[in-house]
Amino acid sequence: MTIDNKENRKYKCEVCGYTYNPEVGDKRFNLEKGVPFNDLPHNWRCPVCNADKDQFFEVRISQI
Repeated sequence: MTIDNKENRKYKCEVCGYTYNPEVGDKRFNLEKGVPFNDLPHNWRCPVCNADKDQFFEVRISQI
C-alpha cells in the first residue's frame, strides 16, 4: 500500500512538459531535494521555458 505524501507530489509545466520532482529539487534555484512544490519561492519559474508556477498542474499517478 502506498501512502499519498503531499510533499512528494510532482507538478508538470503545461507549456513545455517539464516535471518538477521534489525528490530531485532544482539546481538552478539551489533548491535541495525534498522541497515541496507549494514551498517553492514565489519567484520560482520553470527551468526549461521560464513559465510561472501557475502554469503547472499536479501529476496524478494511477495506482494498481
